[in-house]
Amino acid sequence: MCAKIPAVNRALPALLACASLLSAQARKSSLPASPSASNLISVKATGSKRYVPADVIAATGLQIGQTVSEDDLQRISRRLGESGAFTDVAYTFQSSPLGIKLELRVTDSGPFVPAHFDNFVWLSDQELAEKLRARVPLFRGELPASGDLPDQVSEALQALAFEYKLTGRADYLRAGPQDGPLESFDFIITGQNIRVGNTAFTGASPSELPLLELAARKLPVDYSRSNLHLQAEKLLLPVYLERGHLLATVGDPQPKVVQDGSGETVVDVTFPISPGRQYKLSKIELSGYNVFPVETLRALIHLQLDQPANAIQAEKDVEAIKKLYGARGYMTVQIQPRSALNDIDSTVNYRFDFREGGIYKMGDLEIRGLDSRATHRLAGAWKLQTGDTYDSSYLNRFLNTLNDLLPGDQWNITSHESLEDKDRVVDVSLHFDLKPR
Repeated sequence: MCAKIPAVNRALPALLACASLLSAQARKSSLPASPSASNLISVKATGSKRYVPADVIAATGLQIGQTVSEDDLQRISRRLGESGAFTDVAYTFQSSPLGIKLELRVTDSGPFVPAHFDNFVWLSDQELAEKLRARVPLFRGELPASGDLPDQVSEALQALAFEYKLTGRADYLRAGPQDGPLESFDFIITGQNIRVGNTAFTGASPSELPLLELAARKLPVDYSRSNLHLQAEKLLLPVYLERGHLLATVGDPQPKVVQDGSGETVVDVTFPISPGRQYKLSKIELSGYNVFPVETLRALIHLQLDQPANAIQAEKDVEAIKKLYGARGYMTVQIQPRSALNDIDSTVNYRFDFREGGIYKMGDLEIRGLDSRATHRLAGAWKLQTGDTYDSSYLNRFLNTLNDLLPGDQWNITSHESLEDKDRVVDVSLHFDLKPR
């Protein structure tokens, strides 16, 4: 699974900027010391493949006609380097009675990763990108892994929050797997309660709308684009996967502010739905099985030929087959349903690939939380002995008998099966906690 790490020390990348970023080449000694003595008459930027020259020049903040000193040029060079967008920044200039002609030479850095904006609902994605870029010329939807450019974007986002009179604060997280590479910068407004009001759907047929609306009742009420999208895929896609729309997709939620006040915002959310074509099941194949006859396995597969392919039913059938194997001790069986789509006639072939693994035996039984008498009674009632072929269905059956073995309904019970692959045994633990009165 994926871990999100707060950017708690954002000044550090700036401190690590290479000293070479501050170097200037072929500086002319004729530049007057007074900042008011030399007017800037031209600026040229070269070397970048990521940015057009106008972006680099805009990032300097320089304006034609302003007066500049060499200290100003060094400060600008340093600021470009500390952004993290460039590995090297150098400048040269020519001084004449008319003023200064400045040339910047930069080398792009890498890697860059996407910037995501999770809950700034007051602007569309395009509007937000345009406003941020107007404030941060080096921002083009991606940010360098080091440097202070993410801080510049965060400050620009905070300025927009002030414009919209939000009580929230702009912040960002560095997102990626633990001990893995950085994957994105995730920006968020905290402190402003953003709540989902109504939900709507585009791209859905009238017959599907009631099913989508029913499923959407389980969506979270707090607006977060990333979480809402994730939950929408879990809740809404089954409506289509059950009906043969095997390539259906749910787009990012599109928020619309319908109520805005100090500390709270209500948005109506629209989900773009792309059902794709409907596929009918034309063939079912099984491969890699040896333990059970094909008739036994096929009896647990409820997909219907010449009907819309039900991908949700296929998953349920796989779980039923795994339970059958587990009852025979095959605790690591893998069954992969693979679909081969034929877009010419909108059909699909399903093939269930089996990797059965080996048989596991009963290992140790551990009972914790009971007195010695109750522990002895339960251990005696447990019928799977050490070395017996393990039955994965037995644990639930045993738990269902506990009311007959223990007085009253007074225990919270936690059970766990622990597989030891080396010896192919299953250790079972039962932990009993008294329910609070």
